Amino acid sequence: MAQLKRTVIVASAMVALTACAPAGYNGANSGAAEPVAVAAAEPTAAVEPEASASPDAAATTAAPDAAPPADVELTDKLVGKTVARMGKVVTDEEGWVLYRFDKDSDDPPASNCVDKCAEVWPPALTDGSPQLTGVSDDKVGTITRQDGTRQITLGGWPLYRYIGDKKPGQWKGQGVGGTWFVAQPDGKKNLECLPTGTPKAVAPPSSSDAGAADSSYSY
Repeated sequence: MAQLKRTVIVASAMVALTACAPAGYNGANSGAAEPVAVAAAEPTAAVEPEASASPDAAATTAAPDAAPPADVELTDKLVGKTVARMGKVVTDEEGWVLYRFDKDSDDPPASNCVDKCAEVWPPALTDGSPQLTGVSDDKVGTITRQDGTRQITLGGWPLYRYIGDKKPGQWKGQGVGGTWFVAQPDGKKNLECLPTGTPKAVAPPSSSDAGAADSSYSY
């Protein structure tokens, strides 16, 4: 009888997951979202930058208002949206879903994703004036990273993209490593659609041995 109950529970969980998972989802790597629909949201004023007090995230020699290097890709806009199955998310101006990292800190705001981690999870960088739609300006700030660039924070949590997402609207980074989650417009992590198991991140572009990078996942 105990075995029967367990079978029923597992089957029910699989049905719930199927209803939640996006097209192409396979459990080890979440798939593409359906076309997104923007929730009713009004744009708000541009955010003023906030400097981080964290020694891990801030470069003491960097000026708070220093312009970013010319070759740095900036996130010009944050958009609060509601997407099929996942629910509330935040994207950049091109529709790429943004994530937050449990190993970071929101008090004080600080990023612990550097080097190869930052290759896989590119920080959402800013010049200090991202446009906001469906995101409250009092939730948005910035930190200064070790390289002097400024990263957007939401609810105190630094924001990132995921290179495993191959087109806007995908959320393949959801649940990766048990530490990466889609960010909601208030900065909290979205737990509406979680994968089974613990997916691993794609290998960093600088790694020539994708299998080794995957098996020793630490980012």
